[in-house]
Amino acid sequence: MVAVVMLLAACASIGRPEGGARDELPPVFVRSNPEKGSLNFTGNKVSIYFDENIKMEDVVNKVVVSPVQKQPPSISANGKHLSVEFRDTLLPNATYTIDFSDAIRDLNEGNILDGFAFDFSTGDTRDSLAISGMLFEARNLEPAQGVIVGVYSNLSDTAITTLPFERIAKTNQYGQFVIQNLAPGTYNVYAVNDLNRDYHWDRSEDVAFLGRTVEPKVEGITVTDTLRASNGMDSIVMRAGHRYLPNDLLMTWFNENYKSQYLKDNSRIDSTRVAIEFGAPVDTMPVLTLLNTPMSGRRLDEISRVDHSTLCDSITYWITEKSVISIDTLLVEARYLRTDTLDNLSWTTDTLRLLNRERSAFKKSIEKRDKEREKIRKKLQEDGRDTVFVDEPVYMTFEPGTRGNQELNLPLYFTASQPIDTIYADKIHFEMRVDTVWRDLGRQNIVRDSLNRQLRFTLHHEWAEGQRYKLTIDSAAIVGIYGNVVKPTTAEFTVKKLEEYSTLRFNLIGIPAGEEMIVELLSSQDKPVATSKVVAGTAEFTFVSPNTYYVRAYVDSNKNGKWDTGSISEQRQPEDVYYYPKKLSVKKNWEIEQSWDINQLPVEAQKPNQIKKNKPKNRERNMMNNENGDEEEEDEYEYFGGGNIGGGSGRGSSSRGNGNMLPSENLKSVGNLR
Repeated sequence: MVAVVMLLAACASIGRPEGGARDELPPVFVRSNPEKGSLNFTGNKVSIYFDENIKMEDVVNKVVVSPVQKQPPSISANGKHLSVEFRDTLLPNATYTIDFSDAIRDLNEGNILDGFAFDFSTGDTRDSLAISGMLFEARNLEPAQGVIVGVYSNLSDTAITTLPFERIAKTNQYGQFVIQNLAPGTYNVYAVNDLNRDYHWDRSEDVAFLGRTVEPKVEGITVTDTLRASNGMDSIVMRAGHRYLPNDLLMTWFNENYKSQYLKDNSRIDSTRVAIEFGAPVDTMPVLTLLNTPMSGRRLDEISRVDHSTLCDSITYWITEKSVISIDTLLVEARYLRTDTLDNLSWTTDTLRLLNRERSAFKKSIEKRDKEREKIRKKLQEDGRDTVFVDEPVYMTFEPGTRGNQELNLPLYFTASQPIDTIYADKIHFEMRVDTVWRDLGRQNIVRDSLNRQLRFTLHHEWAEGQRYKLTIDSAAIVGIYGNVVKPTTAEFTVKKLEEYSTLRFNLIGIPAGEEMIVELLSSQDKPVATSKVVAGTAEFTFVSPNTYYVRAYVDSNKNGKWDTGSISEQRQPEDVYYYPKKLSVKKNWEIEQSWDINQLPVEAQKPNQIKKNKPKNRERNMMNNENGDEEEEDEYEYFGGGNIGGGSGRGSSSRGNGNMLPSENLKSVGNLR
């Protein structure tokens, strides 16, 4: 009996069969109803069958239909069968394409069927031309995943803002796209991150444009196939094929950084502060006029210290007039620039009611404190004792940004908790330790930072490398605008030695004629940590701390010292960006000089995988084969005093900005032979 139970249990156990090669092939299309490329289709449903069970991923975002439909079709997968049911009426005499991008994969292993599309016609003919290419983010060369790429035969500059795309496709996980079933003609090509699904561009959406028209065409070619017989012998056969052109379009998307200007928020933080926030950067400061105080008619900035963010989209008024501070609710007339219905900035006026909610909470806390004190006083009086309660003074803070290691090439920064009224330099002591003795360095000049911020201050000093410094701030050395003083503070820090830094020098090859370039040293999060202008072909970074870095360069076309986005209305492409293809593992006291040919690798091969955010998803088998579950890392360059890098295979250079660069062999599933 026990043996029978054990046998049944063994038969019922579910496990992975041993032996046999892992399935690494995507599903294969078998048949469909109607057939692919059918003419005169009159139904509303398409059935597609594959050679194995399938599943669909992110259908809503990955699958698109051309011509565009107002209501997306219903798409479902069951076993080996995929069903597409149209909810909109199909147009007569039109070629329809259902582009599945990389949404289809097999059920067991997750192998992706990339670039699969199905087409049919509701008329007597079927359009069959195609164009293909790749789409990247202009600022950081990230592959654009799931972004709509579309065409217009209407070549008007306003088509992108007013008309839906005529035919569309979506980029796959590599940023590749194929727009299929085009009729002969001339087209403009755009890409849009279509957030509101209206199939054209709105100013706040990401966009790319090719910058020239394309005329799709097909050319005959000879294709070489390898056939394998049942006995294992291979044979080469030649057959006629077709290549659909252009198949090397490169576009880089950008955002015009357009934001509608409006008063986003307003509040009275406490009795002393009023905060105003706008929906976009402010070029012209608002005019705030008091309405209900003894100083009615006065502008708020005349009785306040004004602090603001870098872009002036956030402004804080530190009120200095006591009669205004004491009022619980302020009525303020706010006159400011706002975006009108014609998308222009015009002056508008609002009345703001600014309630000091903190005051009522403060009053309650004072009342609670007084009640507790009264209880204590009564109890002490019963025992024949008395007491005097002394309120602890409210201090402001003035904190140095360094308390450990100070950078040799940077000043000492301070942050205050409120605007400063007075700094008594004679109550601030700055010393350097010489042997075992602290030597006074004399009076130091602490100034407001270069952007005239109210809460940021700087102390500039010629640091002695490797030395120990001490900063002592006496009581009342710094007084805020409300009379608050700082507590006595002492901070000690050591300045780094020069040998703790390295120097990086890049000699750039391939700089566009007549252009200026700027090189950025990047962190492992793809964020700039330092910049250097290219002078005589060379960019240099000094005082580089040991770490892992990456490098990016951009063409500074307008010579303003910063990267600039593109413009649809001006038909201006964003400034071109290039990546150094390897990571830099920098150690102490190195001097590194490298040659960098910015065009030696095509765009899609430049950015190191380690800092790519839009990485193709690993298949399940790859995750299982990698015991750490991590991607395979690219080799890094380790430096021992110098060397050269051109980087890689030399697959051809890129001609940037005109959309005609990428070698076709780099495009996976793009420009398929038919």
